[in-house]
Amino acid sequence: VISPERTGLCGAYNWMDCKASFEINPTGPNQPVQKGECIDPKLGQWKGVNDFVFKASRQTIDHYNFYSVVYDPMTTCGCCECIAAVLPGCNGIMTVNRDYTGDTPCGMKFTTLAGVMGGGQSSPGFVGHSKYNITQRKFIVGDGGLLRLVWMPKILKEELRERLLKRGQELGVPDLIDRIADETVGITEAEVLSFLKEKDHPALKMESIVG
Repeated sequence: VISPERTGLCGAYNWMDCKASFEINPTGPNQPVQKGECIDPKLGQWKGVNDFVFKASRQTIDHYNFYSVVYDPMTTCGCCECIAAVLPGCNGIMTVNRDYTGDTPCGMKFTTLAGVMGGGQSSPGFVGHSKYNITQRKFIVGDGGLLRLVWMPKILKEELRERLLKRGQELGVPDLIDRIADETVGITEAEVLSFLKEKDHPALKMESIVG
């Protein structure tokens, strides 16, 4: 399911693309889903979406949240551009893109993560997403939003640099991009945490991410 604030996790579709596709071909693969009653505005959960997901998943999944990686996150297939994972010791999250083949602070490479969670299940603590979604305003907003991001590969950081700078300014942390660790800093939670403390990363002052 794609929403205006959560692009398709493959990076190829956004909400406007799907809306246009449906208008051109009403019986095609892109179909509208009525949101219905809002169950949780913070985490991003709606009754109409839950009903659709329950039917489309053949009664396997009865609900999920659009804007959380911690609490019943959206399902993920193996074609996602990025995967976010909770780093409890850093009170934040990391994300890794498909193009980065190295180790990450969660202990798994992208390929391992994709294999573990790419089967269409909701995997609390992990969620697939697009590169663009990182700088959308509702990115994991249910868990604290972009200010929770503590590690990402340097190649991805540079690709998103202009948008990350803009979002940092909007969030009142104009140098946020420089407070986010990458593989040149470290690939273990201990190494990342040391960097976060040195840079005074905002995630360290937020409530516990694991509840």
